[in-house]
Amino acid sequence: MQLSSLLNRFSEPETLKMAKLGRALRSQGHDITDLSLGEPDFNTPDHIKQAAKEAIDANYSHYTPVSGYLDLREAVCVKLKRDNGLDFTPDQIVVSTGAKQSIANVILALVDLGDEVIIPTPYWVTYSALVTLAGGIPVLIQTRIEDGFKLKPEALAAHITPKTKLFMFSSPCNPSGAVYTKEELAGLVAVFKHHPGINILSDEIYEYIRFDGMHESIGCFDEVKDRTIIINGLSKGYAMTGWRLGYMAGPIELAKACDKLQGQFTSATNSIAQRAAIAALLGDMKPTQEMVSAFRTRRSKIIELLQEIPNIRCHEPEGAFYVFPDVSDYFGKKSPDGEIIHDAGDLCKYLLNQAHVSTVTGAAFGEPKCIRLSFANSLENIEKGIDRIKLAMSKLN
Repeated sequence: MQLSSLLNRFSEPETLKMAKLGRALRSQGHDITDLSLGEPDFNTPDHIKQAAKEAIDANYSHYTPVSGYLDLREAVCVKLKRDNGLDFTPDQIVVSTGAKQSIANVILALVDLGDEVIIPTPYWVTYSALVTLAGGIPVLIQTRIEDGFKLKPEALAAHITPKTKLFMFSSPCNPSGAVYTKEELAGLVAVFKHHPGINILSDEIYEYIRFDGMHESIGCFDEVKDRTIIINGLSKGYAMTGWRLGYMAGPIELAKACDKLQGQFTSATNSIAQRAAIAALLGDMKPTQEMVSAFRTRRSKIIELLQEIPNIRCHEPEGAFYVFPDVSDYFGKKSPDGEIIHDAGDLCKYLLNQAHVSTVTGAAFGEPKCIRLSFANSLENIEKGIDRIKLAMSKLN
C-alpha cells in the first residue's frame, strides 16, 4: 500500500511515543515511573460528572450543531468575560474535540502554502507539525532559560517578514511553565501594532494552573483584540482529559471557517461532554483550586530534588505542571554499558531503560538542551522518579 506523502511532513508526538514505550516496558513487568504525560492525576469533579449523568437521562444523545450547543457557547462567553475581561458572542465560539482540534481548525483555516508562522521555543509539540501539515513554514525563535523561556519583543520584530501570517504561543507554556505578565505581553503587542496583517493564536489551556498572580490574556489589548484567537478547553483545569472538549474564540469570519472545516472532519464533539462542560464553566471552582494547590506543593518538591543533581539548570515554572531542565552538561558522557549520550533523546532513552523513568526530550519542543518532566503525578512517584534519575545520572561518565 502506498500511503500519502502527507504523512512524511510530521512525526508521531514524542509525548505519545514515550508513553507507548513506557507501557511496553510496564507490560514486561518493569516498574515504570511516568513523568512524561501531561495529564492531571485527579478525577473529574463530582458536580461535572453529575451533569453528564443527568444529560444521559435527559436524552442528550443526538447530533448537536457543529460548533456546539448554543447554551454551551454562551457559557464560554460568560467565562471569557468573567475570568479574562474578553467580550465574545456565541457565533464567535467553536467547540471542538479537544483544544488540539481547535488549534488544527484555526491553522488550516488561516495558513496557506508558504505562509510563515512564528512560534517561540520551547513550544507544544503539535504546533509546528500542524503548520507543516497545512503547507506553512514554522519560524522558530529560540528563547533562553535566563529569560524564563519568554520571547523578547526585539527577537519577535527581527523574525517578521512579509510572509508572516500567524504568531502562536502558550501562556502558561507547555513545556517550560513560563507565564507572560501583562507588561511582557504589552511589549509583544507594541511590535504587532506595526504589523496589522499578523494574526495571534493564544493557547490558554493551562490558564487555571498558575502559581502566582492572575492570568493575563493578550486578547485584552485593544490594538490586537480583533485578530487574536483564544484557544482553551477543559482537559487541564478541570481534570477532564478523556472528555475531549476544547474551544476557540475569535473573529466571526474565522469561526465560520472553523465550523466549515470541522463539519467535514468530525462535526460536533460529544453531546454529553458538552452538557458537562456547561457545569464546569459555570460551576464551583474549588476542586480546581485544590488541584492547583497540590501542584504547587509538587512543584516545590521536584525543584528541590532536581537541585540535588549536579550540572542541571532548572527554571522554576510559573504555571502548568512541568519542569524543563537544561541537561546539556551530560551530553557526550557514557553510560555504564558504553553507550554515548549524544543528546536529550539519548538521555531520555537511557533514563527509561536504565532508571525506568519516562521523560520527554526537549528536542520535541524545539529546545534540544532540555528534557521535560511532568509533576502531574503523586509526591511519592515524583520522589521515586527523581531519586532514580539522580542515581542513573551519577553513573554517566
